[in-house]
Amino acid sequence: MSESPPDSTPHSEVGVARQPSRLNIEDLSPSLSAGRYPVKRIVGALVEVSANIFKEGHEQLAARILYRPANERRWRQAPLFYEYNPDRWFGRFRADQLGRWQYTVEAWTDHFGTWRRDLNSRLEVGQNVSLELLEGALLLEQAARRLKGETAERILGAARQLADTQKSLDFRLAAAFSEDILHTVSAPLLEEEVTRYTPVHELVVDRERAGFAAWYELFPRSQSQRRSVHGTFADVIRRLPELAALGFDVVYLPPIHPIGHSHRKGKNNATVCEPGDVGSPWAIGSELGGHTAIHPELGTLEDFRHLVRTAGDLGLEIALDYALQFSPDHPWTKEHPEWFFIRPDGSIRHAENPPKKYEDIVPPNLWCSERKALWNACKDVFEFWIEQGVRTFRVDNPHTKPFPFWEWIIREVQRDHPDVIFLSEAFTRPIRMRALAKLGFTQSYSYFTWKNHKRELREYLTELTTTEMSEYYRPNFFTNTPDILHEYLQRGGRPAFRIRLLLAATLSPVYGIYSGFELCENQPRHPGSEEYLDSEKYEIRTRNWDAPGNIKHDIARLNRIRRENPALHSFSNLTFLETNNHEVLAYRKVSPGNQLMVVVNLDPHRRHDAHLHLPLSELGLSEDEAFDVEDLLSGERYRWRGATNFVRLDPSERVGHLFRLAHPR
Repeated sequence: MSESPPDSTPHSEVGVARQPSRLNIEDLSPSLSAGRYPVKRIVGALVEVSANIFKEGHEQLAARILYRPANERRWRQAPLFYEYNPDRWFGRFRADQLGRWQYTVEAWTDHFGTWRRDLNSRLEVGQNVSLELLEGALLLEQAARRLKGETAERILGAARQLADTQKSLDFRLAAAFSEDILHTVSAPLLEEEVTRYTPVHELVVDRERAGFAAWYELFPRSQSQRRSVHGTFADVIRRLPELAALGFDVVYLPPIHPIGHSHRKGKNNATVCEPGDVGSPWAIGSELGGHTAIHPELGTLEDFRHLVRTAGDLGLEIALDYALQFSPDHPWTKEHPEWFFIRPDGSIRHAENPPKKYEDIVPPNLWCSERKALWNACKDVFEFWIEQGVRTFRVDNPHTKPFPFWEWIIREVQRDHPDVIFLSEAFTRPIRMRALAKLGFTQSYSYFTWKNHKRELREYLTELTTTEMSEYYRPNFFTNTPDILHEYLQRGGRPAFRIRLLLAATLSPVYGIYSGFELCENQPRHPGSEEYLDSEKYEIRTRNWDAPGNIKHDIARLNRIRRENPALHSFSNLTFLETNNHEVLAYRKVSPGNQLMVVVNLDPHRRHDAHLHLPLSELGLSEDEAFDVEDLLSGERYRWRGATNFVRLDPSERVGHLFRLAHPR
């Protein structure tokens, strides 16, 4: 919608009565739910803005973008330009700092521009323009009244030149058609004629790692190389150089807090634990502390700070799990029982999804009567770990907590720490996943793990990259998680792991693997289950990270290719290419000077041949022109000609190609 602005200064927006709008402003873009939620960009991005702006009659209009960081009072401005065919106005501004921004557009009748256009039309047919020149002089005098100093004098001089009937027509017309004069008086002549679009829209600007990063998930307690010996932060530090060499950016740790004793889970999620069972890290809290404490077998708080510093020195970032789940032994259950669900017998209700029961966890009641204190306590947990150097949080099961809580806490944290990244781990129904992304989560888990066939991959990626979701939903394409070992990996063996790695790393700028993926671990708890056998959610796992058959070379090579090719740093630049084989998926990613084409055999068991059809005109190539492509995965170069070219992919040797056009135009 649009309204008249309250006064002559764009930054003043309150305390005035509404007036009828002089013109119409509609369909501001980008926009989510009519401005209810912010769109997202990475710092330094150009924000493309457009709107329909129109009024009655034939007068020319002028328009501009108003934009500012939310903590600034005065608006910045950028011009909007009119395109006749779509009958729409377009402009852009650069979001050059982190945090929340505001933007809108405003427009007005361009009286002087209209007068000059009509004057030119009259002159072309030889009409007498004496009165028109006097009218132009009055417009300039009116414009000069809102200007100051030398600029006002210059415009008044032009007005006198237009009105001077003693001078030649050419002399007077020189003032009429001066581009300098036109530019100077392009602002509205009468401020009450300016119409501004409301509501003001918001934009969240995140740091680069929010939009481009490779994640690696590991359990610190499994990092010792001595069998059944609890790992420490020092053991994690010993692994960091290898993870940095593999090209990862973020090392994500599941909860590192003390684990409760009550109803502790045993191996393979057994309801009764045996002596020595370490329990689930998500059953947070014991007599040793809660969400701001560290499991003593991992080390001390200073050991954790040392881990964060060491990671930073290697170009890595430590991400922590933020799970609002509580062991019955958590200090808060004793100090603040009113923060939990109390049953008629006075006991605290444990978590359940009937008929399933999770006796080792009690959920908080975030709508309790003391919710203000509870919400602030939850915020303090974020603040504590931010003080220790953490800037990225993976949030566990946010869809099971109130959405207004997340919107509040994310806004509160990012107000003081705009560089903090929140990853939503919500494997739930689509509308809920999208809502969490809209209300503030920086990144989101996705359905990628379950999309393994050509048609479903194309449909899902098309939705993510070409619909409104591209404005706010940043998917993190994890290939696997401690909870998800897909049947495709269970049955496809090593080729399946290489295929999914190639897809995740090239389809999305943000992707991740859970440790063990590089070793192609694929044993389910039982047939039909996505749970790992001997899951390290419930026990310590010791691995040989150089075991035969590992795919660490693939990981290092892909992460290096990702860093070296800007086309893989974006998400919405994806377009699919046609092949004549339903098991061969092909797509293209492009940035200036960097054209990539990826071809993947989705069948981990059999060789497939296909003809790849290329959009030559989009590649800047003619129909009969020969051109070179380099396979960045193998280093081989091929000479191609024409729109159709042949590929052969045997998953036992080569699961895909990652072609780069050798000399893009």
